Amino acid sequence: MLQRLLVHDLAIIDQLDQTFGPGFVVFTGETGAGKSIIIDALGLVLGGRADPTLVRAGAEAARVEATFTLAGPTQTAITMILARESLDVEGDVLVLAREVRREGRSTARVNGRMVSAPVLRELAELLVDVHGQGEHLSLLRPREHVYMLDRFGGLEGEREKLAGLVRGIHGLRQELRTLRQNERERERRLDMLDFQIQEIGAARLKPGEEAGLLQERARLGNAEKLTAQADDAIQALVGDDESDGAADLLGKAARSLAALARIDGSLTEPQATAANLAEQARDLSATLSHYRERLAHNPKRLNAIEERLETLSRLQRKYGERIEDVLAFAERAQAERDGLANASDRIAELVERETVTLTEISRLGEQLAGRRKQAARKLSAGIERELADLKMERGRFSVSQERQPADDGVPTEAGRVAFDLTGLDRIEFLIAPNPGEGLKPLAKIASGGEAARLMLALKGVLAQADPTPTLVFDEIDQGIGGRVGAVVGRKLWAIAAGGGHQVLCITHLPQLAGYADQHFKVEKLITSGRTSTQVRSLSTEERAAEIAQMLGGTGEKIRASAEELLVEIAADRAQAGEGGRTTGSTGKRVRA
Repeated sequence: MLQRLLVHDLAIIDQLDQTFGPGFVVFTGETGAGKSIIIDALGLVLGGRADPTLVRAGAEAARVEATFTLAGPTQTAITMILARESLDVEGDVLVLAREVRREGRSTARVNGRMVSAPVLRELAELLVDVHGQGEHLSLLRPREHVYMLDRFGGLEGEREKLAGLVRGIHGLRQELRTLRQNERERERRLDMLDFQIQEIGAARLKPGEEAGLLQERARLGNAEKLTAQADDAIQALVGDDESDGAADLLGKAARSLAALARIDGSLTEPQATAANLAEQARDLSATLSHYRERLAHNPKRLNAIEERLETLSRLQRKYGERIEDVLAFAERAQAERDGLANASDRIAELVERETVTLTEISRLGEQLAGRRKQAARKLSAGIERELADLKMERGRFSVSQERQPADDGVPTEAGRVAFDLTGLDRIEFLIAPNPGEGLKPLAKIASGGEAARLMLALKGVLAQADPTPTLVFDEIDQGIGGRVGAVVGRKLWAIAAGGGHQVLCITHLPQLAGYADQHFKVEKLITSGRTSTQVRSLSTEERAAEIAQMLGGTGEKIRASAEELLVEIAADRAQAGEGGRTTGSTGKRVRA
C-alpha cells in the first residue's frame, strides 16, 4: 500500500509530506484547493507524462517520491522485476521517485537507482490502480479482463497449464517454419556439400604429405646437378684409379697409428679415432652411392608430383591453409550434410507433435472455456446486484467470450480457432448501463458519474480477485447525489475492509467522506503573495466541522447533522463488521 507521499514544487504544492494508513482514505476540500494535484503527483511518480508546466513557478524542478509497503503476490511480482533489472530490494519497502525539470528533462528512480520510465510504469501497474487516469485503469484494458475473470473464478492454474503447452507449440512451429522455409536452400546446400565432400575425399589427403612432395620435387628437378655433386663427393671419399680417397687415406693413418700405439700407449686413443673416421668415411661413401643410384632423371614422376601439389594447392585455396584444415572442413561438411539429410524426418516428427499438442490445447481450452462461462455468470450476477445498490437497477453486465477462426488454430467442433497463452476465447467485459441500450464494451462507456458507478460495481465484486493493493478514485461522486453517495461510501469502505485494499478517494459528498478511516483536508493558502496547497489529517472534532461544511454551513443544526451522520455511519460500519460486509439497501440506513 501507499505509505508516504513526498511532493516538492509541483504546481501550487510547495512542499507536502504525508503518510497514509490502510483502509479507506478520503480527501476533501473546496473546489480549486488542489485535490486533483495530489492525483497528478501520484500519476507522475507512477510513470505518467512528465509535463514541465507542472513545475512550480520559481522552481527548477518538481519532485515526487512515493513509498510503498509490499506484501503477498504483489511483493513477489515486484521482487522479480527488481531482480531482472538488477535493482536493490529493500525488504518489504519500495520507493518510487520522479523528477521533472523546467527544461523538460525527467528522471525516474526506484530505491534510489535510476530507471527508465517503462520500468517505472511496469512496477506502478502492480501497485496502484487509478480511476480517472486511463493508463492506470486496468478495468478499461480489455486484455486484462481474462486475468480478472480467471482470478475471480480461481482458474489461474488451469490457464497456466494451457499456457505451458502454447509456449511449447510456439517453439515447435518456429522450428518447423525454419525447416520449411529453408527446404529449397537445403537442397542447394546438400548439392554443394556433396560436391565438397566428394572432392576432398577423392584427393585421399594425408597429413604432412605436402612437405614430402616438395622435397621429392626439388630432388627430381635438380637430378643432374645432384648427381654431379654426389659423384664428386664419392670420388673424394673412395678415390679413383689415379689417387686414393679420404677413406683409404684415413685407413692408412689408422694403421700407422696402431703401429705407433704398440710402442707408445699414449697414442691408443688417437688410433681409435682415426679408425673410426675411416669407418665413417666408408659408410658415408656407401650412403652417397645409394643416394646416387636414386637420382636417375624421372620426368614422369616429376609431372605426377607437380599435379599432386596443384591438387593440394587448389583444395587449400578453397577449404583451408593446411591439409589438416581441409580434412577438418570435410568433417564439418559431412556433419552438416547428415543434419540436413535428416530434416525431412525431423519435419515429419514435428508435424506429428504439433497435431498431438494442438489436440491437447483444444481439450484444455474447451475445459477452461466452460469453467469461465460458469465464473462469468457468477460475476455478472454479482455486478448487477452492485449496480442495483448504486441506483442502476436496470443496468446489465455480461462477459463476452468470442473466438476467431484461424487456419493454424486448434481443432474444435466449429472448425479451427485461434488461441494464445490465455486460451481459445477472447474475453471482454460488456455493459448496458441504461434500459433499452445494447451491451457495449466496458472500455467504450461514457465518462462521468455513470462510469464511476460502473467502475465501483466492478471493483466491489472483483476486489478479492484484484491483486492491486492501492485503488484510487478521483471524484467518483461526480454526477451522483447524496443518497447514492452514502452507498458509494459504504462500498468503498467495504472494498478496503473486506478486500484487503487501501482505497484513496477525492470526494465532495459528506455521505461518502463519512465512511473514511483516514480523512484529509486539502486547503489553498496564500502566504507572502504566493499560493500553496496544504494537506492535513483531520482529528475527530475537525472532521465533524468539515462534514458540516460539506453539508452546507457551520451553524449548530448543520453541525448536529454532521455529527449525527458520523454516528450513524459508525453504527453502520460496526454492524457490517459484525455481520459481514453490507452493501446497498441491505445495510443500515444512512442519513442522506
